[in-house]
Amino acid sequence: MTGTQPKHGFIPWPPVIYVAAIALSVVLGMFYPLPWIGDIFGDILVGAGWVALFGVAALWVTAIRAMVRARTTLNPNAEPDHLVTSGPFGITRNPMYLANTLLLIGVSFITGIAWFLLFAFLAAFATQKMAIEKEEKILTTKFGKKYRDYAKRVRRWI
Repeated sequence: MTGTQPKHGFIPWPPVIYVAAIALSVVLGMFYPLPWIGDIFGDILVGAGWVALFGVAALWVTAIRAMVRARTTLNPNAEPDHLVTSGPFGITRNPMYLANTLLLIGVSFITGIAWFLLFAFLAAFATQKMAIEKEEKILTTKFGKKYRDYAKRVRRWI
């Protein structure tokens, strides 16, 4: 890459962001619990939480499998070798980041710790601003029209 092309940063922001969101959710949940609607919808939310966690596993496994088959990197800071558009990448451009967000939502529904739900959306926003937008510039530079066409067909999140 030349100096004018976008570059990946040094810190792999998405994992850092989601780990921080989990840690903050646990600590704040212990010391400053927020009210939760679980009394009314408890069983439904717990069931929805388990469905979300199943979705997390499915997204992670299928996304990693698609990337391995395409022989591209799994490292969020490395330059991709190939544009992956199959598997879950045919539904969302960021299946692993979506899985991370669903993980927080699912845990929130199961545990009743509202902080997980709040931090799920904050982590998704931070990931988009600190990682996804930069990754999209890199993909556009590297793959050009092929990536732009893909981005028109497939949504960033869901």
